[in-house]
Amino acid sequence: MEKDIKTQRQGNLTPNHLEENKRGFLKSSLLFVWEISKVIIISLAIIVPVRYFLIQPFFVNGASMEPQFHDGEYLIVDELSYRLSDPERGEVIIFKYPKDPSQYYIKRIIGLPGEKIKINQEKITIFNSGNSDGFILDESDYLLDGKKRDFSMETKLSDGEYFVMGDNRRASSDSRTWGSLPEDFIIGRAWIRAWPLDKIDILEKPEY
Repeated sequence: MEKDIKTQRQGNLTPNHLEENKRGFLKSSLLFVWEISKVIIISLAIIVPVRYFLIQPFFVNGASMEPQFHDGEYLIVDELSYRLSDPERGEVIIFKYPKDPSQYYIKRIIGLPGEKIKINQEKITIFNSGNSDGFILDESDYLLDGKKRDFSMETKLSDGEYFVMGDNRRASSDSRTWGSLPEDFIIGRAWIRAWPLDKIDILEKPEY
């Protein structure tokens, strides 16, 4: 009988043992939470700057950039390049619509700061310091064929202003209607087409 009682006592935990087990469990739990927190903090430290200062996603909405870009396509926008260099003619950019900055547009850069732009139907003539007599922009690489529009205008860009147009000229709201684009509204350039999968590619600007 005494042996049975002794065995039972040895098999039971004393209050001190229970307290030690609680402290051990609490310590393990806190260490687990801390490790998870470190992973989250490190991930955010990497992802947040990349997302808000280097690249960001953009979904094409509408037909204004056909045939190069179609409704629903998913693009990765390079926000870093324009911190290091100026936008160039032919690049496709994402920007805040000057008339309503809550909206984001995608268009192609046609005119650069200080240039004079003359449009006659689909023929665009650029006048600048290096071409006082003007040169006709070759847009055969990206314009839709057979959809010319009877449209004429002239405009002179100031410093820090760009002239942008959609590739689908008959279905685009752009600098022809709402004016030049101030540089401060530019978010970045379209860099990668990430969706659909069969059209994934790195986007290059045309050579004029």
